Amino acid sequence: MKISVVIPVYNGSKSIEELTTAVLAELSAYTVELILVNDGSKDDSESVCEKIAAANKKIKFISLRKNFGEHNAVMCGLHYSTGDYVVIIDDDFQNPPSEIIKLVTEAQKGFDVVYSRYTKKKHHLFRNIGSSFTNMVATFLLDKPKSLYLSSFKAIHQDIVKEILKYNGPSPYVDGLILRATNNFSTVLVEHTKRDKGRSNYTFRKLFSLYLNMFLGFSVKPLRIFTIVGFLSFCLGFTLSIVFAIEKLCHPEIAVGWTSSVIITLTFSGVQLIFLGMIGEYVGKMLINQNKTPQWVVKKEILNDK
Repeated sequence: MKISVVIPVYNGSKSIEELTTAVLAELSAYTVELILVNDGSKDDSESVCEKIAAANKKIKFISLRKNFGEHNAVMCGLHYSTGDYVVIIDDDFQNPPSEIIKLVTEAQKGFDVVYSRYTKKKHHLFRNIGSSFTNMVATFLLDKPKSLYLSSFKAIHQDIVKEILKYNGPSPYVDGLILRATNNFSTVLVEHTKRDKGRSNYTFRKLFSLYLNMFLGFSVKPLRIFTIVGFLSFCLGFTLSIVFAIEKLCHPEIAVGWTSSVIITLTFSGVQLIFLGMIGEYVGKMLINQNKTPQWVVKKEILNDK
């Protein structure tokens, strides 16, 4: 059995060398390859990763020309993976490498994907709230089982990796691709440690971009939601028009107010603008796909198997 470990790296120069050393030590009894993907880091992660890969033939290194995003970097790493099972782990050392074997052992029972699950997450409050919201949205939009927690630390069978890589759009969402390829999941309880070096690279802008990708890239339910909202708005407007007409007939002395008109106009105009913006996002994604925007662009690579 061969295990591939994909590590997307972004500003992880302080932790990546220690992490790769620990992963290789924990998997010393297995045939293993590490795939480091530098996602346009602003620190010296590229030179550190290059040095690590040059010193060990079990390590592949791919450096991207700019920051394409975590999921794009993971897709790049999956493209270079050759193991029977592929484990994805972050570069921040919050998932101990000793837990990798737990995921792979569970996957060997016949599961396509094994997600990690934590007794207590050591992320900061903002990140925990974001993760909870991501899982809630995925349950609604992508038909994710409620009991399944979508963590970044997971093991994937190579057959599913091949299915994931069939997607060539510019905005991949790895968990969305997994959910549409299989429903044969399992979870394993693992340890989650506090981050000692650096800080989280997930900003509000990146999380918002991820949510938009989930909303618009892998589901048409948002369009259906606004179809329902539009129908309900029509029903409300029709009902109010009858009520106002009856009220005017019964009480002709009532002056026609502008407040209600302004509120109704702003409310329904807002709904229409949101709906038009959503349609624009869908059309924009179609345009980007038609233009063959790449998922990633490689700047440098060290492939020790060639």
